[in-house]
Amino acid sequence: MYGASDLRKGLKIEIDGDPYVVVQFEFSKPGKGQALYRCKLKNMVTGTQFDRTYRSGDKFNPANLEEQEMEYLYNDGEAYCFMNSSNYEQEFLTRNQVGEEVIPLLKENTVCEVLLHDGKPIGVTLPMFVELQVTRADPWVKGDTASGDTKPATLETGLVLQVPPFIEEGELIRIDTRTGQYVERVK
Repeated sequence: MYGASDLRKGLKIEIDGDPYVVVQFEFSKPGKGQALYRCKLKNMVTGTQFDRTYRSGDKFNPANLEEQEMEYLYNDGEAYCFMNSSNYEQEFLTRNQVGEEVIPLLKENTVCEVLLHDGKPIGVTLPMFVELQVTRADPWVKGDTASGDTKPATLETGLVLQVPPFIEEGELIRIDTRTGQYVERVK
């Protein structure tokens, strides 16, 4: 059980049976009376956000969440299929549940952490780094410094990314999933 004083950014709590994450948090203590905790909460299932103010005596239940390692199998156009690595059951997630920032980096057979609320999938976390193949990279002309020290490259998932000029088509590169940027060439 959490108290209002435990609220902080990133804390996951349960309100009316739904999991919420604290997106913003602000503490204020007026001259007299109880302390106030202003929060912006985001519903982890629907994605809706709202502001709420709590007093120091308010209590919250922790959200019933667990992470399960699952392997991404395929996308059938409407849903993304993930297979539980331990019992081989398949779960289907919508585009919103997977997340717009995850989809361009998601490649078949990638092992991900799927967030479950009461046994139902609600979100996906990619590994820290993914390796993707470059399918299109324009050749870099020596002395072409007008465009800086990077060039655009198209990856196997369709993502267009800025890479160093020495990267060529067919090469495998490592990408940081937190920033979405090129890290290194994979040998």
